[in-house]
Parts: sequence; C-alpha cells; structure tokens
Amino acid sequence: MSGWVVTRSTRASRAAMVIGLFAMVVLAAAPWWAGRADLRLMGEIYLYLSLACLWNLMAGYAGLVSVGQQAYVGFGGYMLFALTVFGGFHPVTAIVLGGVLAALVSVPVAALIFRLRGAYFAIGTWVIAEVFRLSFAQIQALGGGSGSSLPVAIVKEIGAKKAAREAMSYWLALGAALIVMLSVYLFLRSRRGLALTAIRDSETAAAGLGIDIWRTKLEVYVVASAFTAVIGGLIFLQKLRISPDAAFSVNDWTAFVIFIVVIGGIGTLEGPIIGTLLFFALREVLADFGTIYLMVLGVVAIVVMLKAPRGVWGLIRDRYDLEFFPLSYRVRNKD
Repeated sequence: MSGWVVTRSTRASRAAMVIGLFAMVVLAAAPWWAGRADLRLMGEIYLYLSLACLWNLMAGYAGLVSVGQQAYVGFGGYMLFALTVFGGFHPVTAIVLGGVLAALVSVPVAALIFRLRGAYFAIGTWVIAEVFRLSFAQIQALGGGSGSSLPVAIVKEIGAKKAAREAMSYWLALGAALIVMLSVYLFLRSRRGLALTAIRDSETAAAGLGIDIWRTKLEVYVVASAFTAVIGGLIFLQKLRISPDAAFSVNDWTAFVIFIVVIGGIGTLEGPIIGTLLFFALREVLADFGTIYLMVLGVVAIVVMLKAPRGVWGLIRDRYDLEFFPLSYRVRNKD
C-alpha cells in the first residue's frame, strides 16, 4: 500500500552519523597517535569550532549579530584565574562556574543592549566588550593591564606531567566542542528551535503566531554567553597566561569567528564545521606570509559573499540537496 511519511532523517544524515561516531573514536584516541604540536592545533580547532557554532546560533538563527562575544571569552578566562587562585577551585570546576557566572552577567547586559537594533546592536556589544576589558585591566590582583600567569601548583592539578596536562586539555576541548554542537542541535530540534527559526524568517509573522520574541532571543543570548565563557576558560587553560588585550581581542575571538561562519554558511549547523576547516587550512598555508595572510582572508571572505552568499555549505546543499544534521522535515514515499 503506497503512502507518504514525514521524516527528518535522510540517507546522507545517517551516513554522516556513522562517520561522525567513528571520527570521534579516532579523535578521542589522538593523545596516543598524534604529536604534541598536533594536539595543540586540534584543540585550537575544536575551541574555534565551538565559538563559531555559538555565534552562528545567535546571528544565523536569532538574528543577534554580535561583534562583542570576546567579552565572554575574556570573562571566562579571567574567572578561571580568579576562582582557582583566590577561590581554591579545581580548574575544571572554575571553568564551569565561570560559565554560570557569565550566564548571570549576560541577563542585565541583554536587558541593556536588546534595546538596540541592527548596526546599533552590533556596536553596543562591542562597547560592552570594551567595558569588560577596561574593568578587568583595573584589577591589580589579576595582573592589571599586564596580565598574569597561572601558578604552577594549579597547572599541576590538571596533570602531574606535561604530557598528561596536554592530553587533558585536548580532551576538554574535544568534549566542549561535542557538547556545544549537540546542545545547539537539540535546541534547534526542540519547540524553542522551531520558534527561533520562525523568528529568523519573519519576526512579524512569529509575533503574530504568539511567539515571545524577546524571551526567545534572551534565552539564546544567555546560553551562548555561558558556553562562550566556558570556551574562554578552556582557551586560557591552554595558554596558561592571560592579559586584557589577549582575553578581549576582537580579532581573535570575534572577527575570525565571523569569518568562519560567513565562509562556511551562516544559519546552518554544517557551515561552522566547513568554515573552521577552511580557516585553519588557510592559516597553516599562509602563516609565514605575515600581513598577506590577513589580506587573503579578507579576499576569500569577499569572494565567498559575492559568489556564494549562503557560504560554501549553502552552495553544496543547494546543488546536492544534502543535510548532515537532520533539522528540516521531508516528505517521502514510505515504499
């Protein structure tokens, strides 16, 4: 008997799940087959992928185009130092607590900047980030403007030997990337995610359907800020030193992240993955060319925006009708 069924799963998504699980097993075993430099590079890739997924959730789905997420990267980094040095917490516990504190701080920040729209909102987020930077630069106990290093005793809490510490830092970065991607995926598959998609398509229509736009955007902003602070803590756990300029760098933690999402494909889950891989491939190839490296990144971004406004993944998806993360509903014949 013929009939039609509505489903999200596709052959491509099922294949991607199998390949992804296999890749996770291989990557989890990296400390036993990769060198130290490779571990540090892969850990950095995971952390940038996490930041890109979170920024994509805000800008690509909630329409919150922030250029100030470095505020929470730096906040998370400084909370790691403050809670371990003065609070006596284990570094991992301090990183998690930093995320909780960032969520609490983001609520009054959101109440302020959500009054702004469009370009004014973007500028407002950057101003908030600068306020964070200037504020932490005044705290002499954390090194003031010159910054400080994590004490050796605290570093050894991660692992007694350097190899153990590098492996633990790697696993924490990999675990954070998996948690962020899974959380974003499950959120978008939930009723809140459906409301978020409706808001992205048309705020007026979404409001007409009874969706609380302000509350939905607030939830996204708070969750993204909390996770961003956790990633910030992991970043500076790897670096072992923090300073206001490094912690709140707009280039490192926002501009590069925006580049990743734009070239990969904004408003998709696959886009940040593609963009992260392309970004690090370009960086590794062009790292020895100094400022030319940044110029090439700018040219690549312009070309992609002109030729493929929805990013590299958007171009692939439209041509081959692929979706590795099953979010869209599809109608197919059950026969």
